[in-house]
Amino acid sequence: MKETKPPIWRRVLVPANVTMRRLHDILQVVMPWQDMHLYMFEVGRSYIGEPDPEEDWREVRPAKTTKLSEVAPAAGAKFVYEYDFGDSWRHDILVEKVLPAQTGADYPACIAGRRASPPEDCGGAWGYAELLELIANPAHEEYDSTMTWLGGSSTQTHTTWPKSTRS
Repeated sequence: MKETKPPIWRRVLVPANVTMRRLHDILQVVMPWQDMHLYMFEVGRSYIGEPDPEEDWREVRPAKTTKLSEVAPAAGAKFVYEYDFGDSWRHDILVEKVLPAQTGADYPACIAGRRASPPEDCGGAWGYAELLELIANPAHEEYDSTMTWLGGSSTQTHTTWPKSTRS
């Protein structure tokens, strides 16, 4: 995830023939978000997402039919995933390796990562940084309401995220 310090990241195993729409769904699970906003992949000067005939100022390839193997066919391929155009969560996606599928393996699988993901609608990277400062200070006037918004309580010191990152 861009613009977060220290960085928030995930390492995910996915099949090469996964569609970009399915990759979006997988990223929603591993972050974990609720798919409440628009998204787009930027591959060089190309865009992949949900085409909107009312926004014809740029050509958008349909994510439902575009496969990851077409977009990033080899190790080292990079592209950008943006989720929630208001908060602008931008992620650098890097294909680290292309491995043969293992018989009996369960894909997709999140195999590594660092730091909890920001919750939906917290105001982008700067808003998330402010949120972390606020919840670290139980004396803050907005602490209780913020903890309630996060699904916790003022007696809870952290948010529990789903244990499974598989979809």
